[in-house]
Amino acid sequence: MKVPILFAYVLGFLPVLHGAPLSDADRESLLESLERMRAEAEAGSDAKMGVALAAYRSAIASDQAAVDLYLDCLEKVNFVDQDKSGLDFVKWKRNEGDRLSEPNLKQALRHQLRWLILTIRASSDKADRDELATEAQDIVDSIFREPAKIQGQEGVLGQAVTSSVFAAAYKIDQLKVEKWPLSPTELNTIYDELLLPQWRSPERLAELRSTWIKRIVQEGFKVEFFPARPAKGKDQRAEPRDENHARQIEDFETKTRPKLQWNMEMDLFAHGDEKGAALRMFTHLQKYSTHPSAEEWANQLKTRLAPASKVGADETKEANP
Repeated sequence: MKVPILFAYVLGFLPVLHGAPLSDADRESLLESLERMRAEAEAGSDAKMGVALAAYRSAIASDQAAVDLYLDCLEKVNFVDQDKSGLDFVKWKRNEGDRLSEPNLKQALRHQLRWLILTIRASSDKADRDELATEAQDIVDSIFREPAKIQGQEGVLGQAVTSSVFAAAYKIDQLKVEKWPLSPTELNTIYDELLLPQWRSPERLAELRSTWIKRIVQEGFKVEFFPARPAKGKDQRAEPRDENHARQIEDFETKTRPKLQWNMEMDLFAHGDEKGAALRMFTHLQKYSTHPSAEEWANQLKTRLAPASKVGADETKEANP
């Protein structure tokens, strides 16, 4: 795991020579001390991650194990660490009894834990992105295979795993991973950063297309089963939930799905399926001629259909106005 080194902090515990240059022996001693502190900090971080991973892996074994760990972590973070009494936790648990017994919540907690485990692994310098991508696809597929079984849990599934009580209880909530989606329903980042890039070559067009199709289907399920919260209007009153959800579904079907389909064909065109993608884009334009992006799409297709020499000349002209 990457461990930041606070040089000012380190040097504060080392002897400093005032009014005299550092000797070679001084430099060597300081460097050795820095390396020792780095190794100790890294070992401590790895040990902490190891304890957390062991607990998380045990908890994903069953629904009950997941909710048991959730309660243990929540009690620590929201009650013990806040100096609240055990009686307060008992009262809270009694009030939340119905919610805690819901199968949907238990399933969502297991998905959250699986993504947290994957996120910890992704933070390693030795992480294999292709291997992580395969496991990420499996987690996302398991969520959207039967989305009705975890309906109503968009809060858990949409939360950054580093902000969960699981992460807070084991003090890994400061974990940072570059270009990594922090929730298993962050589909844009998951597909753009992890799942689609591995198939972008002429030899993997079938996989590229099938992955795009899966993404579009799952984006639709996300809107249907995990709707965003109603937005407040100008009068600051929340839009009725049912009306808001119906509008989200309509927007997806009339605007978002066609846009995703167009992006898929653009991707396929760029990576080898020029003829097939061009024909499908032309048909797409006919079908969605009133889409807000129709004019932009037509220009994109026109550019790609231009002779290679013309495209190169246009690009040179744009680069050197």
